[in-house]
Amino acid sequence: MEPSDYPLSEVPETDRKGLLSTSVLLLGFTFFTATMWAGGTLGKAFSFSELMLVIMLGNLLLGIYAAALAYIACKSGLNSVLMGRFCFGEIGSKLSDFILGFTQIGWYAWGTATVSTVLVKTTGLPASFETPLMIGFGMAFCITAMIGYRGLDWLSRLAVPSMMLFILISLYTGMVDIGGFGGLMMQSPTESLSWAAAVTMIIGTFVSGGTQATNWSRFAKTPKIAVIATLAAFFFGNGLMVLTGALGTMIYQQADIVDVMIAQGFVVLAVLMLLMNIWTTQDNTIYNFAVAGCNLLRTDKRRLVTVVGAATGTVLAVGGMYNLLIPFLILLGTFIPPIGGVIIADFCFNHKGSYPKLATQRLPAFNWLGLAAYGIGSLAAYSSPILPPVIGVLVAAISYTVLLRLPLAHSSLDTVKS
Repeated sequence: MEPSDYPLSEVPETDRKGLLSTSVLLLGFTFFTATMWAGGTLGKAFSFSELMLVIMLGNLLLGIYAAALAYIACKSGLNSVLMGRFCFGEIGSKLSDFILGFTQIGWYAWGTATVSTVLVKTTGLPASFETPLMIGFGMAFCITAMIGYRGLDWLSRLAVPSMMLFILISLYTGMVDIGGFGGLMMQSPTESLSWAAAVTMIIGTFVSGGTQATNWSRFAKTPKIAVIATLAAFFFGNGLMVLTGALGTMIYQQADIVDVMIAQGFVVLAVLMLLMNIWTTQDNTIYNFAVAGCNLLRTDKRRLVTVVGAATGTVLAVGGMYNLLIPFLILLGTFIPPIGGVIIADFCFNHKGSYPKLATQRLPAFNWLGLAAYGIGSLAAYSSPILPPVIGVLVAAISYTVLLRLPLAHSSLDTVKS
């Protein structure tokens, strides 16, 4: 495989991967601590039966969105930032590159700081160890990302089955402690949360990741494999994380499985779970940044961009700025889904289900139709009191489809396709 993992071009058929490879990599990406914390909030607000319905609905919507992008990515061999050139223009696409890349740096800082602080707390190390651990982990997490798809795949094949086993052991222990399903059914909510807010929270946990999961689904051998692997990750994998956090809160008043496993007496497994859980998301996160950065700068030096991104995230972690970034990153999560909405509409209605080869196209600096649709979708998502991510995707897609039908659109599209 080309060392750069094709950051500026289509993935050729010769380097496509099977279902196992694609699935474990995407599952490793969605096994994320922050998702469990969202589940913890739901665990306080719903009965067990309601909880299951909310989790299934939220993750089904999230999975459908990610799977739609995965289908396009596999058919075209392109990821979201490269697709963005078609619907936003050569320069216009740099807006989506920046938004997608910046959020990944922020989450990388958060993950680096989290693993260090939790490890110090769990093992009883002196607080002075936090900063050296942040620096060490910040640079270590990017090693598999520097290797590329092959490195991410290798780590995920090892970590995902192990994490699944640890989760099952912990859930079984928890079920025994609470007295089985009968005990769970007797749990009463202690807080209130609307269904719309709950579904929004579930989708929000990983809608940013779903938009960028095309970085790996484009490597799938067939669209069917891409869709199945993506649904496995975003419906089952993300759903399992939400459920684990919810059950941990119901049984032990702890959302994070690491805290739950410590409470259960599985200290060694808890440390291993912490490292694998964070690492399999961190390397994917910085890989996402590198891909967006390569498109932003129009460079194929993905490994160099990866290291620069990891170093930046590490500095943010050490400086404590990651705490200030989280609310802003969550806000940006509102502005990311409309990117996917425009991409889906552009592929289906402008390019009729088939992109031309990127290298053969002379694209305009700005595709104003796509940028306008993105702006409308973002405004709708920001203003919506219910399901902002879903509203953002739908409004952006519908707006772009409508704009394509305007008389003035034809002259613009002639330029785009020239």
